[in-house]
Amino acid sequence: LPLFTAPMDTVVDSENEQLFKDLGVNVCLPRGLEGKDNSFVSYSLNDFKEIIIKKELPSINGKKKYVLIDTANGHIKDMIHCIRIAKKKWGKQLVLMVGNVANSKTYEILSDAGADLIRCGIGNGNGCLTTQQLGVGYPMASLIRECYIASCSLENPAKIVADGGMKSYSDVIKALALGADYVMLGSIFNKSIESCGKNYIFENIPIPSSFAKRLHKLGFKVFKKFRGMSTKEVQKKWGSLKLKTSEGVVRIREVEYTLEGWVDNFKSYLRSAMSYSDSFDLEEFVNKANFIKISENALKRFNK
Repeated sequence: LPLFTAPMDTVVDSENEQLFKDLGVNVCLPRGLEGKDNSFVSYSLNDFKEIIIKKELPSINGKKKYVLIDTANGHIKDMIHCIRIAKKKWGKQLVLMVGNVANSKTYEILSDAGADLIRCGIGNGNGCLTTQQLGVGYPMASLIRECYIASCSLENPAKIVADGGMKSYSDVIKALALGADYVMLGSIFNKSIESCGKNYIFENIPIPSSFAKRLHKLGFKVFKKFRGMSTKEVQKKWGSLKLKTSEGVVRIREVEYTLEGWVDNFKSYLRSAMSYSDSFDLEEFVNKANFIKISENALKRFNK
């Protein structure tokens, strides 16, 4: 499927990694976890620099290694430098995802440096406060389309990974129609009973995952913790001695579905959307849509 898990520690871990894969979802693990086979593992930019200096890419063993350089701001010279050195050293053995970016020019620069996939989107995520508090960001639909247009003039364009702010099936489908190769989901996957967020009843009483699944199956309300990866909680987890002001949120949210149920629905809705636009496969569907600005009244009808 054209989907990725967001590398969030309330979404995916080593315990549920295989379940996502079995359902056709590409896995991108949070920092500190080693994945299986073609899962992307995440490193901070500084940690990835150390790997380049040591000239050893962990666990490559002659197979492809899938790596995400996990930074909030990919618009920096060090990122370009690291991509060039890493791809020169390991070539096609290394599949490199980078980001995040919020303009098409940086998408072009990182593509030309050798990135294989680029996370596009800053400040749109449901666990993120960057745009709200800093004023930094870019509207997602416009960003996807502008990056897609830029990709058409590049010799080796990176795959576009639309990252952040998806709230519904239609948001994911529109992201693909506007030119994204993949859509990365955090909040949506967190609301499944199988996500790795801590489980609660009555919003504040923690319970084991196995018990939470039984309660959910019986129809009882179960809640999950969801948090952005720039929160102070995560900074502490990563061992930061000096905590920065959080650009993320921590929330307790009600579980809404099983992962399998959500994925099955997504497949059906995507197929139907493709049929409406006369697309036989995803290659035909991506970038097939035109988009228009609609009135507030039309938006209310859409969001009924």
